[in-house]
Amino acid sequence: MLRLTASCAMLAIALAAPATGRGQRAPAAAARPTAAQADAFVAEAERTLSERSVDWNRIAWVNATYITDDTDALSAKAGAEATELGVQYALSAARFNNVPGLSATTRRKLDLLRNGLTLPAPTRAGAATELSTLTTRMSSAYGKGKGTLDGKPINGSDIEAAMGTVRDPRRLQEMWTSWHDNVGAPMRADYRLMATIANEGSRQLGYADTGALWRSGYDMPPEQFAREVDRIWAEVQPLYQALHTYVRWKLAAKYGAAVQPATGPIRADLLGNMWAQEWGNIYDLVAPAGSGDVGYDTEALLKAKGYDQTRMVRQGEAFYSSLGFAALPATFWARSQIVKPADREVICHASAWDVDNRDDIRIKMCTKVNGDDFVTIHHELGHNYYQRAYQNQSYLYRNGANDGFHEAIGDFVALSITPDYLVQIGLLNRSQVPSADKDTGLLLRQAMDKVAFLPFGLLVDKWRWGVFSGQIKPEGYQAAWDALRLQYQGIRPPVARDETRFDPGAKYHIPASTPYARYFLARVLQFQFYKAACKQAGWTGPLHRCSFFGNREVGARLNAMLEMGQSRPWPDALETFTGSREMSGAAMVEYFAPLKAWLDEQNRGKPSGW
Repeated sequence: MLRLTASCAMLAIALAAPATGRGQRAPAAAARPTAAQADAFVAEAERTLSERSVDWNRIAWVNATYITDDTDALSAKAGAEATELGVQYALSAARFNNVPGLSATTRRKLDLLRNGLTLPAPTRAGAATELSTLTTRMSSAYGKGKGTLDGKPINGSDIEAAMGTVRDPRRLQEMWTSWHDNVGAPMRADYRLMATIANEGSRQLGYADTGALWRSGYDMPPEQFAREVDRIWAEVQPLYQALHTYVRWKLAAKYGAAVQPATGPIRADLLGNMWAQEWGNIYDLVAPAGSGDVGYDTEALLKAKGYDQTRMVRQGEAFYSSLGFAALPATFWARSQIVKPADREVICHASAWDVDNRDDIRIKMCTKVNGDDFVTIHHELGHNYYQRAYQNQSYLYRNGANDGFHEAIGDFVALSITPDYLVQIGLLNRSQVPSADKDTGLLLRQAMDKVAFLPFGLLVDKWRWGVFSGQIKPEGYQAAWDALRLQYQGIRPPVARDETRFDPGAKYHIPASTPYARYFLARVLQFQFYKAACKQAGWTGPLHRCSFFGNREVGARLNAMLEMGQSRPWPDALETFTGSREMSGAAMVEYFAPLKAWLDEQNRGKPSGW
């Protein structure tokens, strides 16, 4: 369950990239700019962007929730405008790089202006419009995309759900192949052109390529950030490999060697998810006898209690309220898309929105009454509460400490959806709470999503970094994608792929140009946040059983971090809540340590790796 932090493709291009006032070009560089001029430049940038962004957000919302040729055109036009303004500001900010006497605040904001773009257009005439048209077209094509099941068309939201429930390998292969062929392959040429234009713009801003620009947004040089994610992966990779080995032999037992051999990579479409990024939907196939039956199913509990989609969101709000956060505004309920409209095309990919930089916060989902979406709701609301917490910061600081923080907040709250929490909200009877001998099942079910996701969270941007740097050539897009999937995930496609295909495009974040390293970081950070919250709450039992629902001390300390926004380097924000200044996989490894020991025992004598 992965979700977009900001709003849409257009905003991903330029929302964090400020613009000069009223569409005018940035003033010509003056000789020997002063610190006072830098202060004035930053103030004007923030004032103008704060005003202009509201219209951009509204256009983007309409396009995402009502996809037509007209809304595509409006979104493309707004995106081009935002990109042009953002590039002008980024170039102007660079003029002040060596000005003496800059305050720490102005220096930080200049850096944010320079590297806050996602897809910068070059300054040549027409480039911004071309780039925006490409990204809008690809994002809308994804939203309107369809695969097939039993030869009949099926939309993106429904095919995701079906991939989690169907167990017939032939039908799984049909869905996987049709989705990747119908949605990904047609955008291959557009993606190649988009990458070329964005690289041209990135180089004008002084970056080696667009990937280097993306890696510059973490309060460290881009090379250091690349090393950081590799360091974290090394901490958690043994846990993933143990899970992979166990799941592979369970699938081999279920389907037989002709479908899934007992050695080598796992067939991607057998893992309960279109992208094999989370495996929780096939928990029933791998659950250990006895301890694997945890005694309840969240979807069944929700339906038994008469929950509909809106009530699920209300319950998510109640969790945050229990921590002391104010209720969501009335406009949230009036303006959010909680249920998929029956009469039009929309982008179903779940996302959280801050439309007016104040209180017009919303979610966009095609919610289904099931356990996955119950967790997704807690995640998306985490974005909204973060957005509201930092609303009193100046415009450039209204963002997460880094993008991984924004993704991790709702995820660490969702870790508190424990059996005890379900009892407290009346979904589960106390007598149904799994006993300690069910801990293996509880942890395995959690690992099937949290641990299984890790290599996918890493490889998506490793592929794009390679594309942007030129290491991955256009004629090798598909081969490089398959190679990374094999290297990191140990999976293979169910059918042969060639360079007429473009499987990366079948994942929303590729056509939408949403950087993905944030999701890898979020999987690590959420366990750091969760461990810190449980410690603050005085929890003394097994970490995975902790729920801090109703603990206002945790809420107050969390809010202190959220209010900082991006005003300080992320280690300062991390230290505020956890006491540590380093992102680390250690808390995640600790959380799953009992499961890792059990997996190692189950895997004894079986081939590991692929």
